[in-house]
Parts: sequence; C-alpha cells; structure tokens
Amino acid sequence: MSLAASPDRETGAARAALAARFERLPLSRWHVTVRVVIGVVTFFEAFDQLLIAYAMPELRQEWALSTGGATLVMTVGSVGMLLGALLSGRLADRHGRVTVIAACIGLSGLASAALAATNGPGSFMALRFVQGLAIGGEVPVAATFISEITRSLGRGRFVLLYELVFPAGLTVGALAAAWIVPALGWRWMYLLAALPGLLALLVRRTVPESPRWLADRGRLPEAEATMALIERKVEAATGRPLPPVTGPAPAPAGDGPVVPATPAERAATGVRGLFTGRYRRRTLVLAALWFTGYFVNYGITSWLPSIYGSRFHLSLGDALLASTVTSVAGLIGCLVAALTVDRIGRRRIFPLFLGGTAATLLVLALTGAGSTGGVLLWTSLAAVCFFGSNICLYLYTPELYPTRMRALGCAAGGAVNRLGVIGGPVVVGAVYAASGLPAVFAVLAAVAAAGALAAALFAEETRDRPLEEVSP
Repeated sequence: MSLAASPDRETGAARAALAARFERLPLSRWHVTVRVVIGVVTFFEAFDQLLIAYAMPELRQEWALSTGGATLVMTVGSVGMLLGALLSGRLADRHGRVTVIAACIGLSGLASAALAATNGPGSFMALRFVQGLAIGGEVPVAATFISEITRSLGRGRFVLLYELVFPAGLTVGALAAAWIVPALGWRWMYLLAALPGLLALLVRRTVPESPRWLADRGRLPEAEATMALIERKVEAATGRPLPPVTGPAPAPAGDGPVVPATPAERAATGVRGLFTGRYRRRTLVLAALWFTGYFVNYGITSWLPSIYGSRFHLSLGDALLASTVTSVAGLIGCLVAALTVDRIGRRRIFPLFLGGTAATLLVLALTGAGSTGGVLLWTSLAAVCFFGSNICLYLYTPELYPTRMRALGCAAGGAVNRLGVIGGPVVVGAVYAASGLPAVFAVLAAVAAAGALAAALFAEETRDRPLEEVSP
C-alpha cells in the first residue's frame, strides 16, 4: 500500500493508510533499538535534572546561600524547562520530532559542561536556565515520537518500558551523586553529565523521522519512503513477512463508544485547538494531573536531602543515601505502572496511584514525621505511587491529541509539569519554615487527593485504540 500512489490523495486518507500499516507491525528488534537510542538520551536528561538537588547542600555552603537563594537556584532550571517545553512543542510540530530531540540533547550537554566551570550563583543560574530549556524540550517530544511509532495493541507497556529510563536516570543520578559529591564535589557530576551531548549525532544518524508527522505535514513521498524503510527493518528483525494490513483490534469492552469528530475538532490546531471540542476537557484534565503529580513529586524529592540534614542531623552522605532509597522506590512504582497500565486502563490507574499517594502522605502527616525511619518509609511508599502516576502521563498525553498538535499538547503538559515542579519546592519551603514538617505532608496529601479526584471524574479510556481513532 503506497502513500504516494496517487498524487492527489488527500492527507487525511494518507494518514489513515499509514495508521493501518503501523497497526500490522509486530513489535521487533527495530522498535527496541529505537527505544534504546531515544531512551539513552532521555536517561541522561533525567540524570541532569536531578543533579541540583544533590549538589544543593554543597552549593549552600560554598556560596553561603540563604533559604530563599537556595530555592531560587533550585527552581530556575524548572523555569527554563517550562519555556523549553512550550517552545519545543511548536518546533516539533513544524520541523520534526527527531530534529528537536537531537538539538535539545546537544544543548543540554554543552550547558552541563559549562556548569562545571561556574564560580558563583549568577552564572550558575543562567546556565541552569539554558540547560532547563533543553531538558524541558527533549522529554515531551521524545514521548510524542515513541507513541507515534507504536501500534495500539500493547502500546501502554511498550511506551512505559521506554519511559522507565527517566526514573532510572533519576535513580542512577542519585546513586552516583551519593558517592561522587561527598568524595569529589558537585562539579564532577556536571562534567559527567556533559558527555551524553555527543548522543545528538547518534540520534540524527540512526533514528528516522516520524512517518505520521511527515504525512500530516503533506510530505507524502517522504512519509512513504520512511514507512517502507521501517517495514523492511521490522521484517528483517522478525525474519518473516509482515502480516496483511487490516487495522486495529476492537477496543476492550467497557471502554466506551467511539465518538465521531465534529468539523471543528478535525480542523483544530495550535494552542486554540487544545481547547476546541473534546480537546478542551482533555487539556484541563491533563493539566490537573501534570500539576498535582509533579507538585508532590518535587515538593518531596527536592527537599529531602536538606530535610534529612537540617531536621534529623544526618551527614551529607547519609542524607543523600536516604533520599536515594525514595528514588529507588519510585522506580519500582514506575515498573508496576508499566506492567499493569494495559490491564487496568488509563482511566483507573491515575485515581489508584494518586489516591495511594494522598493516603500515605496523610499517614505521615498524622504521625508527626518525627523520625528518620518514619519519613523514609512513608515517603518511599508515596514515591511508588506518585512516580507510577507521573510516568503514565507520558503515555496518556500523546494519545489524547492528533498528530498535527500532538507535540504541542505534550509540551503544554510539560509546561504545566514545570509549574508543579516550581511550585512544589517553593510551597514546601514556605510551609516547612512556617508550620513544620507534618504540615508539609498534609499539604502534599491534599494536592495528590485533588489530582485523584479530577482523574476519577473526568479522565477517559484510550487503551488499545489507535491514535487516529482516539484523536481524529
């Protein structure tokens, strides 16, 4: 089936034909290879993102930072990530997914190298902002790309096993920082983080552009050539002919009927399109989930090393090690989500995981958070839940928007994510200073409960449905 067989074929028909060809592709070594290449990039972006939390105890001492100064240094990168997410969505929808991914990883590597050489908070914050632009730009576009090369059946498991590289990067970053920062200093962590910038060249040479994006932009001959290349690679990887083009399997019973798109929805594009017809509710629900999930996540993880040091008087090494336990617990939660999301469904997994987050943090608030062991236990249990919920957003968000604004929708989610990442540490710092640690966990429990309620009332199911059906 050729996308370019008829010169006057409409783009909509070409997209439908392309989707059917993707649906018949079995998961293969080619898919895994692309997932690994993009995954390695995302792994190191996560590694870079967490470094500030583990460098902060030394930075506060070296530069005599006040609590307000430390909060500013910690959050300026998140401001960059917010803007980077917004910019990258527009760029990726106009110029391609792979182009933006490669540019972001190259910029992030250069910024990390420069961070290692800074000698004061001013230059450090400026470079953290630039690094944030790159990290905030790469992550949502990579999630968009992985979703666009995957068939509907089993998409949740496949995408989330890729997305595991992000919490894995956070965990490895935590483990590395717990050893390197006390032994060698924070600068060595940023030097190490600069090396993956070379991966930009690997991405450009080995990863094809998204055929769905090419077809949506009207570049049908390129879409046909790229799709044919992918089919040949999958056929070579499996060692047998591809199955015939038929289409997706029926959606599981109970997931609701397919609602035809209105003319306005089919024409929706750009920022206004995110709030047109069915996409309005989706955008608002996603905003609630992105904000609450990451508000809680970074409200806890950004301050844990400092809390262990100032409240419980742990040494720097012990504080970082205790914080790492929570990151490892979060990685376990992500694995649980990846293995269950296609069975439980998207609509149910968010209330389940965010509700669990609220319950565990409420217990911690009510018990007074009076011991290192208690904080470690209950924050780790909460991390299992909020990491699991948050990773599912990288699967769910691309499913809810059409190709023409999919990267923009993911970027908007990433921008709201950054609002939570900025707001969480700021609010936790203020509440901790004014009311103490139990109040911190009570506030975070309330935020998680709000996210769980929004998902329970308004989220919709997308499992095992092709992207073009979910988002026409």
